[in-house]
Amino acid sequence: MNKSSPVVHWVGAGLSSVPGIRRLAQSGLPLIVWNRTVEKARSAVSGLEDRTEVHAFELDALRDAVQREDIVVSMLPGNWHVPLASLCIERGAQFVSSSYLSDEMRALHPAAVEAGVSLVNEVGLDPGIDHLMAHCLVDAYRRDAAFDKSNEVSFRSYCGGFPAVPNDFRYKFSWSPQGVLKALTSPARSIRDSQTVVTERPWHAVAPYTVSFGDGRSETFEAYPNRDSLPFMTDYHFDADWKVREFVRGTLRLEGWAAAWADIFHQIDILDADRRDARIAEMSESLWNQHAYEPGESDRVVLSVELQAHRRSESVWHQGFVIDAVGNESGSAMARLVSTTVALAVDALAVGAMRAGVHAAPSDIVLINRWFDAYAHAGDPVRRIDFLGRGD
Repeated sequence: MNKSSPVVHWVGAGLSSVPGIRRLAQSGLPLIVWNRTVEKARSAVSGLEDRTEVHAFELDALRDAVQREDIVVSMLPGNWHVPLASLCIERGAQFVSSSYLSDEMRALHPAAVEAGVSLVNEVGLDPGIDHLMAHCLVDAYRRDAAFDKSNEVSFRSYCGGFPAVPNDFRYKFSWSPQGVLKALTSPARSIRDSQTVVTERPWHAVAPYTVSFGDGRSETFEAYPNRDSLPFMTDYHFDADWKVREFVRGTLRLEGWAAAWADIFHQIDILDADRRDARIAEMSESLWNQHAYEPGESDRVVLSVELQAHRRSESVWHQGFVIDAVGNESGSAMARLVSTTVALAVDALAVGAMRAGVHAAPSDIVLINRWFDAYAHAGDPVRRIDFLGRGD
């Protein structure tokens, strides 16, 4: 394999990886796909075998293969990210993951800086594209004549994936339901009416939320807060003295979802802590058998991010971004958006556009706009909406 460019080691060849793998294979970067099941990796690169290599994944074999300035992509479960990132520090290579930054990953920052390597995380859909949208909105607001630190600001970021053709359950699973069920057991923190609000169970805060698509369409979903939103105010470069009326990062579901899932919520509510993991595993298996996507069935992804500023009772600035994507022959909407973003991060690392250390999705507006152009070229345009019709 030609070593004039860094070699990309893409680890994990599940369905969510395929669009990104194929994008990189066609880009000209040397690419090795690692997977425990070699046949699955070969299927992912079908028709592109002359541009890729396929290896059986073992950590020691990967360590031996990775060289300085190579790029390792982890599309494995979360417990693998830190070991692979540590391997990158050891070998002087770069690292990419679409997953949320963990405390263990953040702890690698000093070692990554010393080694001169970038460990880039949160470059998927959510987290990922939502971060790009947020950075653009904050930048545009700061540059606008309406910007004033005395304004009250409201930030809303919601993302959801669901079947393109709604079913009675109002949802389908593309992988094990355990992650979704465990998320429903976790409290969320957000800001509403200028006050910090803790929601012990997401369904306690389900409310209608209308998304405008920028093409004359709008649709009402059910929405709820997810995880702890507050640290992202710093990540998105909100000043500490801004008056924040609302700040929430959350999840979108189809209308009727809360009613369709009422029995699941009840079962989670009554779970005994000692049996929680075992019971969630049982529920997960049952839900997977009943509500998994059928082969070839299309999914739909909607991502909406808005920033609004008020001066007293008047809205003086209000813009947003939205994506409405549907699965097609090139992959599910979720897989396409997640792994395309991962591939774009690889491209950026290959040309030295990311600084050393542990980072989330980039905030550089020029780079973000290039990524937005790439989504549009791939058939998933990011629409910008000026709700007040004033432009930047």
